[in-house]
Amino acid sequence: MKIVQLYLLSILGGVLLAMGWFPYGWTPLLFVGFVPLLTIEQIISTNHFRHKYLLLLGCTFTTFIIWNIITTWWVKNASLGGGVMAIIANTILMTFLFLLIHTVSNRIGRRWRSIVFICFWMSFEFYHLRWDLSWPWLTIGNGFANHPNWIQWYEYTGVFGGSLWVLVVNLMVAGFIGLKNNQDKKQIFKSLSFKKAKTLGVLIPLLALPFILSYTILHFRSDNEKEKVKVVVVVVQPNIDPYNEKFNVSFDTQLRKMLKLAALKTDSTTDYLLFPETAIQDNLWEGKLDQSASIQTLREFVMPFPKLKIIIGANSSRSFGKGETPSITARTFGDDTTTYYDDYNTAIQIDTSDSIQVYHKSRLVPGVEKMPFPFLFKYFEKYALSLGGPAGSYGTQDDRTNLVARDTKVKTAPVICYESIYGEFVSEYITNGAQFISIITNDGWWGDTPGYKQHLRFGALRAIETRKWIARSANTGISCFVSPMGEIQQATDYWKPAVIGQQIGLNNELTFYVRYGDYIARTAIYITLLLILYSWLIRFKVIPKQK
Repeated sequence: MKIVQLYLLSILGGVLLAMGWFPYGWTPLLFVGFVPLLTIEQIISTNHFRHKYLLLLGCTFTTFIIWNIITTWWVKNASLGGGVMAIIANTILMTFLFLLIHTVSNRIGRRWRSIVFICFWMSFEFYHLRWDLSWPWLTIGNGFANHPNWIQWYEYTGVFGGSLWVLVVNLMVAGFIGLKNNQDKKQIFKSLSFKKAKTLGVLIPLLALPFILSYTILHFRSDNEKEKVKVVVVVVQPNIDPYNEKFNVSFDTQLRKMLKLAALKTDSTTDYLLFPETAIQDNLWEGKLDQSASIQTLREFVMPFPKLKIIIGANSSRSFGKGETPSITARTFGDDTTTYYDDYNTAIQIDTSDSIQVYHKSRLVPGVEKMPFPFLFKYFEKYALSLGGPAGSYGTQDDRTNLVARDTKVKTAPVICYESIYGEFVSEYITNGAQFISIITNDGWWGDTPGYKQHLRFGALRAIETRKWIARSANTGISCFVSPMGEIQQATDYWKPAVIGQQIGLNNELTFYVRYGDYIARTAIYITLLLILYSWLIRFKVIPKQK
């Protein structure tokens, strides 16, 4: 095969992966999206090419840059430079990961290639959820988010079950149509060998059984409603332009606009009133929250409704007392180098009592809400992009604390924006007692692009994993309710003010996934470490190389 043909295959691979991604793609293409790249790797490994690694690097980079650009180009609407950096960085990471897969497979023996590919890729996805440059948008299991009826078994596996499914099917398809060293390429489709027939006999059930399992779960869960306790939730979508109106209109005017919308649905039966991320615009100092004009306005609104709880987003700050060790994100007051404080992206719960509950967003957007690796780059955090809040790195908190109702003791998980795409992270709220999930976000930075639609669907996966209702308030859309089956209800239109209300169920169920988390990926990591150790032993000739 000529080099130009290999590059054409790599382009095909990138297009297949991108066209398999929602909201505009055809999801089944994910099952063959890696096949061109796997075929390229096989051809380069088993044939004589000059500069094999450079050729594989070029083909791999081509596939992944196409996939990243087509699926996440909209990031540039928030920041052109940040978007370009995110796309290129993610492409480079994927490229070198695939080169590592190629190297280890050739070193320990080609018969291990499938195991190496699956385990290394899933290990990459796992750590991409956890390190300072976290960008798990293209975790493969997310690709089924537009089809919740296909993946009801995520309550047992989380998104890594979907990743495993796609990777295994791609390998089987690649093996089914793959070239052999002694096989003429013109003979590939002329006949089915016994081995290929056997592969096909495994491939078809592998594709079919997850669908059958999902619809079976859906049937039995739908017929066995467990939620006996319910609450009434009202969700407000104020539709405040994050680029103009948010900074040119007074915070009091913005807040009263939101409360005017809320009043259309709020009554004595309402248990929760949900506003979006950073809806409060005046400067809040924790410990002095009652001095805020916005807090006082909200208290006035809630007073006629004894059972009402308001959950709203804000930017808040907290100063460190004498003898208290400042966090790594703490900053000083101008020339005063002895007093430190932290800024937070915060969720606040207000009711008719004197107490105000606070949660600090803890999964932050790299380059926007945090400077990656602050122990190395803290000096540069002032150059971090600002999208509506203080420039520089926000503070975080260690625990997933829920917001607790004073009267009923109902607990809700206050999930803020980017946090909603982290499955195991959200499950920590559930293990701490959350009975439903409140997502507050502002997706207007990306404009009317696939970004806000993908964000909505990724968050909806948390409903299936945890079997909890979700109430979602987005500043500019889409606000909605999500059932424990992942069904989106009362979805609002983009860029239109709206208010919706619904009765949702509560439950204390802990699903298998909530109990055990990303166990599939952790298993892959253990195997990956063993494979790397094995490859090192071969590299340093401690043990002989296997064919």
